[in-house]
Amino acid sequence: MQTFTSWPSWAQAEGPLNRALPPETVGALRAAVAFARDKHGVQQRPTGRPYLEHLLEALEVAVAGAGVSDRDVLVAIVLHDVLEDTPCTQAEIVRRFGPRVAELVRWVTKPQGIAKADYLGSLVKAPPQAVLVKLADRVSNVQELQRMPWRFQRRYYLETVAYIMPLAGAHPWFATWYGEWRRRWHPRVERLSAY
Repeated sequence: MQTFTSWPSWAQAEGPLNRALPPETVGALRAAVAFARDKHGVQQRPTGRPYLEHLLEALEVAVAGAGVSDRDVLVAIVLHDVLEDTPCTQAEIVRRFGPRVAELVRWVTKPQGIAKADYLGSLVKAPPQAVLVKLADRVSNVQELQRMPWRFQRRYYLETVAYIMPLAGAHPWFATWYGEWRRRWHPRVERLSAY
């Protein structure tokens, strides 16, 4: 199963992005990464690593894995957590990156007060471009799931199988990746369930 951890910083991402994408897209991504770095500040991933690494992993998944080249989708991938996890507003995203990016980010943002299962279930109504954002985000989150506590591993695996994998069906690269991931993880989850 291919993993995507080669771009832990913009310095590592910029060269491959320049080879894969037009200069104007790379410029937009550079601005999005700077914006996300500013908004997320000192936030860390559950593993203790800088939060920006997750955003760049999701970007690597989309570009180096799935071959996504849509500028707005890629910018939305970098910004996908700013509404949910920072004081950033949708209006700020509209001003800096346009209404389409803001709309994609809004689709993948869990509204306050709604159950996570209801939010994930609502993604079946999302535009295909927003689904791509969510699929890349979740690949980053599950590719090294073994680093998390076992109860979290089991819950997140079951959630991914129930809500995210059905979304991948319309996107062949993601469908293949998640299918392989599930085949590798299913025996592990069966063992975890025995505890």
